[in-house]
Amino acid sequence: MNKIAKVTKNGIIFLMDWTCTVLITEWRTKYRRDMNTEDNNAKSRAVDSLLNFETVKYYNAEDYEVRCFDEAIVRYQVGSEWKSSASLALLNQTQNIIIGSGLLAGSLLCAHLVSEGRFQVGDYVLFGTYIIQLYTPLNWFGTYYRLIQSAFVDMENMLTLLTEQKEVNFILFIVTVVVHLCLFVSSAEVLRDVTFMVEAGQTVALVGPSGSGKSSILRLLFRFYDPQSGFIRIDGQDISQVRQSSLRSYIGVVPQDTVLFNDTIGNNIRYSRVMATDEEVERAATAADIHDRILELPQGYETVVGERGLKLSGGEKQRVAIARTILKDPRIILLDEATSSLDTQTERNIQTSLAKVCTNRTTIVVAHSHEMVVLNKNQRAALVICAIICGESKKKKRQQCVWCRHWLSRRGQYRLSSYSKGN
Repeated sequence: MNKIAKVTKNGIIFLMDWTCTVLITEWRTKYRRDMNTEDNNAKSRAVDSLLNFETVKYYNAEDYEVRCFDEAIVRYQVGSEWKSSASLALLNQTQNIIIGSGLLAGSLLCAHLVSEGRFQVGDYVLFGTYIIQLYTPLNWFGTYYRLIQSAFVDMENMLTLLTEQKEVNFILFIVTVVVHLCLFVSSAEVLRDVTFMVEAGQTVALVGPSGSGKSSILRLLFRFYDPQSGFIRIDGQDISQVRQSSLRSYIGVVPQDTVLFNDTIGNNIRYSRVMATDEEVERAATAADIHDRILELPQGYETVVGERGLKLSGGEKQRVAIARTILKDPRIILLDEATSSLDTQTERNIQTSLAKVCTNRTTIVVAHSHEMVVLNKNQRAALVICAIICGESKKKKRQQCVWCRHWLSRRGQYRLSSYSKGN
């Protein structure tokens, strides 16, 4: 009978301890998740301030950045880390109370039975040895469960990658581009009923006011994200079914803001094709009209350009980007307002280099001026897409849009199409 009572008591204590461990661990999971979020926010704030140190110094905002980082640290330490640590302490203390209470109750029972002569002192020692051997693994069992649960919370962001759709590998050869799509970002309609086709070797210019979705189309083509409806096809193949690495190997981009690595200028050009030889790099630089300028530098192609290319001018960085694209030798060229931040003379020089890049290649241009659209006066843009946001009917939209009025006045030189940005 006494053995049955001891087994029952130990079973009850085990059940109480395990139930307490599971319930409190599940309850404190939200604090662990909040702690990870605030930790990421604090680190992101620090990295953002360091990457934009020039802007911080321009506006003498060092104290502001320190204060913002301090607030992020306080939210992490006080708002999240403290709650996570406190809930962990509560769990440990609750486990200790349950185990200690069970040990105390068992010891009192054994002492009572010894006083009645039903137990010997050796039986009490045996009980103590037995209960300690039982509770130590039990305590570690709860600890491991808690650690595993915390590890899964820490890995949540990584595990979301497993839900990504598997990429499919297709090979692209012809570069006819067909676009029909709608795009929503944060519940806001960015693009609606966008439809156009670019034949192989054609040049398409996307023009329109800021925020009308021109650059979004380029990001969709590069598959930084996918449209909510519609499709983008290259040579009849929906790019959503194409492996991203395969798609991007056929596309070259000259961005508005070229970011260079703190490495040699030769390696920055070679970045688009890391196995390229020095001769190929020099030929690309020559085609981009920057080879002579590189030779004037103290160490030529071995000159380190500094963080984000600070040692080079804006025009020189753009030429490096053009040289990268030439070295990559893509079938499709995307130009995202590649000369918008340059002076007139530099812009004209860059346009000459861009014209060399775009010859006999399918080109999509995000333009801010008609000079940028006409990359080569002997080879005009085949189609101009005007991104608009005003008006009700398409005809009224064209009449109200300043960009449409400009291109309608040049109807004899270009063909005008239009699409809607949404309501």
